[in-house]
Amino acid sequence: MDLRSHIRDIPNYPKEGIVFFDITPMLSDPNAFRHTVDCLAEKFKDCGATKIVAAEARGFIFGAPLAYKMGIGFVPVRKPGKLPYETKCVTYDLEYGTDTLCMHADALEEGEKVLVIDDLLATGGTAQGMIQLVEEAKADIVGIGFVIQLGFLDGKEKLEGHDFCNLIVL
Repeated sequence: MDLRSHIRDIPNYPKEGIVFFDITPMLSDPNAFRHTVDCLAEKFKDCGATKIVAAEARGFIFGAPLAYKMGIGFVPVRKPGKLPYETKCVTYDLEYGTDTLCMHADALEEGEKVLVIDDLLATGGTAQGMIQLVEEAKADIVGIGFVIQLGFLDGKEKLEGHDFCNLIVL
């Protein structure tokens, strides 16, 4: 299936000079959405993960059904003030600013095998933030997956030392 045909380009969003890759057409097509989750599951079927860590909001869209399909736990990583229990937080750089991500302090156990999932790899800031949260919990990252990688940005350089894959390179 040509997943690229299910991604809409929106120029100058969220600010001038940025092209936003809109995945809502992919999500609204049940075959494309299922195919995307199935492809990620196939890539990581033997990774040994016991939990998936994914950041809001678009990482949840793929991380939660992937965790369900793989029969493993799901750990939501959210913006400050959105999780009800004690959290660990990290601030990171985005393509167009900075942001902060938080995870429950007890979400991962030491040595637990973790798969990090997000919709898009751009500059790598969000992925790097999730990696830092997982490593601070002393859990082991067994893979990192993206639906889309922006090949014209250097995000993959922030993932050095980690195995990662994507379904589409733009």
